[in-house]
Amino acid sequence: MNTWFECTAKYIKMDENGHEKKASETYLLDAISFTEAESRIFKELQTMVSAEFTVSKIAKTRITEIIPSDTGDRWYKAKVTFITVDEESGKEKRTSQMVLVFSNDIKEAYDQIIQAMHGMMADFVISGINESTILDVFPYFSEKNDLPVSKNPVESFLASKEYFDETPFEEDQEGIIEEDFNDDLDPIEEE
Repeated sequence: MNTWFECTAKYIKMDENGHEKKASETYLLDAISFTEAESRIFKELQTMVSAEFTVSKIAKTRITEIIPSDTGDRWYKAKVTFITVDEESGKEKRTSQMVLVFSNDIKEAYDQIIQAMHGMMADFVISGINESTILDVFPYFSEKNDLPVSKNPVESFLASKEYFDETPFEEDQEGIIEEDFNDDLDPIEEE
């Protein structure tokens, strides 16, 4: 499960008339800890903001899922309540989750949530949708949904080796892969 952090950055930017104006903008990113969230937001903002900036707030959020879209223009927060029935007691149990949706308006955000939740085993109700102050989301995963190199050192090591692309093994007729190791071994003398 991802841990999403809201990070607020403050800096001075130019408005449409060329006047300096204080800006406070909120971003969302996936991180393991507050320290990593601070480090990641600094790296992301250095590429986006040309002026000096400060990160004034970092807070964990209750957001559990992000629903991206290519056509949206702002982020909406939605409270989705899942309804399950306890088999032993027969009582209804409600569990709420916060979902972030990139959309054009509230109706479209509602439709995107319905589409994303289609096929869920539990019933659900969308309790509310509000426009969010979040400007951008920085997920931990890349486009290919790979783990970052720091979290997956074995796979990144294997992927970096060119000789894994070549086939140094020969396959015998039974389908067993063999390689001639005997040439490199010294014979063992028994006493």
